[in-house]
Amino acid sequence: MRTLPSLNALRAFEAAGRLLSVQLAAEELHVTPAAVSRHIKLLEDQLGVTLFDRGHRSITLTPMGERYLVDIARAFEAMRTATVNLTESRRRRHLKIRAYTTFSRNWLIPRLSSFHLQHPDIEVILTTSLHAVDFNTDDVDAAIRLSHAPSSDIGFDRLVPNELVPVCSPEFLHAHPDLTDATPEALRTVPLLHSLARREDWAKWLDAAGVKGVNPLGGLSYESSILAYFAATQGHGVAIAQRVLIAEDLDSGRLVMPFSFVLDEGAFTYYLVYPKSRISSPEFTAFREWLLSVGGGQT
Repeated sequence: MRTLPSLNALRAFEAAGRLLSVQLAAEELHVTPAAVSRHIKLLEDQLGVTLFDRGHRSITLTPMGERYLVDIARAFEAMRTATVNLTESRRRRHLKIRAYTTFSRNWLIPRLSSFHLQHPDIEVILTTSLHAVDFNTDDVDAAIRLSHAPSSDIGFDRLVPNELVPVCSPEFLHAHPDLTDATPEALRTVPLLHSLARREDWAKWLDAAGVKGVNPLGGLSYESSILAYFAATQGHGVAIAQRVLIAEDLDSGRLVMPFSFVLDEGAFTYYLVYPKSRISSPEFTAFREWLLSVGGGQT
C-alpha cells in the first residue's frame, strides 16, 4: 500500500463523507458521481477497510469511516487555512512601524510617499508611542527610537544626526535683537519653550555653549516637541529643537536660529531597531534600505 493515498481519492472521500452523498460530492468537486465512487473504492482498496455502507440511494459512514473522516477533515481544513493565510499575506504585504509623534510628523511622514512610489504593494502601518518597544510582546516589525546605540541582541541602524539648536520665529528675533552669538545670556530675559518629554535639552545646550545665568527649566512647557516647535513659530519664545526635525521650518523661514552653536549629541540619536529575524523579510529589507538611503545613517 502506498504510504499516502491519492489526494483525489481523499478529496472524494472527505466530500462524500461530509455531505453523505455521492451526488452532492460530485457537484462540489465538479466531477461525475461515477468518478467519486471510483475514487472512494480505490481508497478503500488502498486502506484495506470499508469506509461507507452503501444503500440503494444513500451512503452512511462505517465506524472506521467516521473516525478517518474526522482526521481527514482536520487536514483539509488546515490546508484551506494555510492557503487563505498565504494568499491574504501576499495580497496585503504590510509592515508595522512604531515611532515618536514629532519624528513621524516632521521627518518620516513627509518622506514616506517616496517609499510608496517605489513599493506600491507594501503598506506601512505607522503608529506612535513614547514607550520603549518590546518585540516579544508588541505587534510591530520595527521601531524608530531615540537612544544610545542599542544592545547587540537586536538589529539597529543609525538614521540621522541628533543636533540641538535654539530656534524662534523671525518676528520674535526682530523684537529681541539682543539674542546674538555675542550675548546668549540674553536668553534669561525671554521665555524658553520646553517639551515635557525632553526636559534636559535646554540644560544640555546651555552647558555645552558655556552660557551662565539662564534658568534651564524656566519658561513654558508643552506635552510634546511638536507643540513646543509650533509655539515657537507663533512667537511665544525660544524653543530648544532637534535640528533634523525642524529642517523644513528653517528652510521655509518659519523658524530661525539666533545662535550659531550646535550641540551634536553623537551616538545619542535616532535608530531603526528590529529583531534580527526581520532581515529575512523582503518587505522589511525594502523599507530598511529605503530608510537608510533617505536618512543617510549608518549601521
